[in-house]
Amino acid sequence: MNFLIKILFLISKMPLKILYIFSDIIFFLNFYFVGYRKKIITQNLKNSFPEKTDQEIKEIRKKFYLNFSDYLAETVKSFSISETETRVRMQHINQHLFHEAKAEGKNIILMAGHVFNWEWMNALATLTPQKNSHPVYRKVNSSFWEDQMKKVRNKFGNEALEANEVILNIFRNQNDGESIYMFVADQTPHVAHVNYGLKFLNQRTPAFIGYDKLATRMDLIFIYCEMKKVKRGFYQVNYHRIYPDGEKFVKNEVVRKFHQLLENTIRKNPDNYLWSHRKWKYQDSIKTYDGE
Repeated sequence: MNFLIKILFLISKMPLKILYIFSDIIFFLNFYFVGYRKKIITQNLKNSFPEKTDQEIKEIRKKFYLNFSDYLAETVKSFSISETETRVRMQHINQHLFHEAKAEGKNIILMAGHVFNWEWMNALATLTPQKNSHPVYRKVNSSFWEDQMKKVRNKFGNEALEANEVILNIFRNQNDGESIYMFVADQTPHVAHVNYGLKFLNQRTPAFIGYDKLATRMDLIFIYCEMKKVKRGFYQVNYHRIYPDGEKFVKNEVVRKFHQLLENTIRKNPDNYLWSHRKWKYQDSIKTYDGE
């Protein structure tokens, strides 16, 4: 394993322009021969965009494979990418929201979707006035890859937290404007935890609602991360504060608003979303549905 880690790190030291050559090769093999999760991707796209023609679906699918290949190359680069390079390649807009949160003395819940490239958001910790930044991750079956991805997310002064422990951590710690918790909030809940669902991209969608408990019980600041791929290797994140309709958030309000914002982002650039994600596999297990 140590040998594999060394090889991975050495590959990550290559310039991105070289890694993108590997990305092009992966795309060619995947798109024309392997067809990684092709049926799942195609069905997800058709269900999400019933108004689009078969040709339009094929064009989105092809661009998705291109972006997905770049995402793999960029994830490898994450092992060694410098703070300076991330600042060049990832532009963060509306940073004043983090200063406002500190002035208000409230911790932040950042909510992103599986929009490429969410992995590069970790360097945000070097730009914000908060002392603590916690990317939230899910355990994976491979302990090796979990350890490696945790190392990536612990870079730039971050302290990664596993999803099962983060809610308790937030409740226990002081709400003083010094902490940021970074959720990829469109995770699919395990079938045993599917309770709430909503209409998202024209489909009954099981929704992860762990952060909703925070919205209704604590006076936190919720910020949506609108990710945009400007061009190959360059991204932009526009931060939007999510406000309650009333004095405070009611049950599942922040969940609905997050999914509405995420859907708007996806519709602008549908090829930049992780369509190979099995987000809708447990839709028949939804107990409470909030949709048409």
